[in-house]
Amino acid sequence: MRAAMAAAEVGDDVFGDDPTLNALEANVAELLGKEAALFVSSGTQSNLCALMAHCQRGDEYIVGDHAHSFWYEAGGAAVLGSIQPQTVRMLDDGSLDLDHVTAVVKPNDAHFARTRLLCLENTHDGKVQTVERMQESCDLARTHGLDVHLDGARLWNAAVALGVKPADLAAPFDSVSVCLSKGLGAPIGSVLVGGADLIREAHKWRKMLGGAMRQVGLIAAAGQHAIDHHINRLADDHVNAATLGEQLGAIDGVTIDSVATNMIFASLDVDDDAAFMAAMEARGVIVRVFGGGETRLVTHLDVSSADVATIVEAFSAELG
Repeated sequence: MRAAMAAAEVGDDVFGDDPTLNALEANVAELLGKEAALFVSSGTQSNLCALMAHCQRGDEYIVGDHAHSFWYEAGGAAVLGSIQPQTVRMLDDGSLDLDHVTAVVKPNDAHFARTRLLCLENTHDGKVQTVERMQESCDLARTHGLDVHLDGARLWNAAVALGVKPADLAAPFDSVSVCLSKGLGAPIGSVLVGGADLIREAHKWRKMLGGAMRQVGLIAAAGQHAIDHHINRLADDHVNAATLGEQLGAIDGVTIDSVATNMIFASLDVDDDAAFMAAMEARGVIVRVFGGGETRLVTHLDVSSADVATIVEAFSAELG
């Protein structure tokens, strides 16, 4: 990947003439079956550009109450886009309660924000939404005249887990955001795909948000390398996560809450989170505990099957 970055041909993307980035955008658009694509610095920026391209001031988007685009993106849609979030219940499998979605769509009345968009997420906490479930949600949105956006930061994981093409998962959506870092291992970047008009509008918002970059081909080359070489190997991460979850679950001081694709959520029997993290680091394992012993473990291309054994040994020594 670093060799690809060093050899990348570059131009000025502000003027649309960085050939490496242009090729990446065209490639991702084709891979996801959409007309156009826009490279952005992060998934948060990608989702925000999409929301602002779909909605105007005073509009509303429907989103899961624990979805990343609502919970973890600093309220950007409301603060920068004047777009009201309307949350609905997320079910245990990461999907939305569609009856609740129907109930919160606003009537065409001056008293209400205008409901414009439904936002979905795949995967959510590593949990995969099937092609059929995504289609069902999008069909419901269409009956209410809504556009549909997918936060597909980990869509690659979902596609590998289901054994389908990424375009199959992206097909029913007006826009889709995918991440090039996380599981794919690029150092930076996400890509927003959709219709040409929508991407043109998102491009304007990217500029306003400070996301326009110059010789961005250097990092586009890393993203292209990740797409070419790191999608199919996500299956290895899923296997490692399943093994890690099973073996950690056998330790008395660990309660496994869920294991899905490359994510493990667990509750740890620890009295002092900071002391536990320090003790684990002394054993060569860096782990984050988020309060009350809650933790999330995510496998990726830098975690091998041998590392899984090391991690389990450290947890067992501290908690077993």
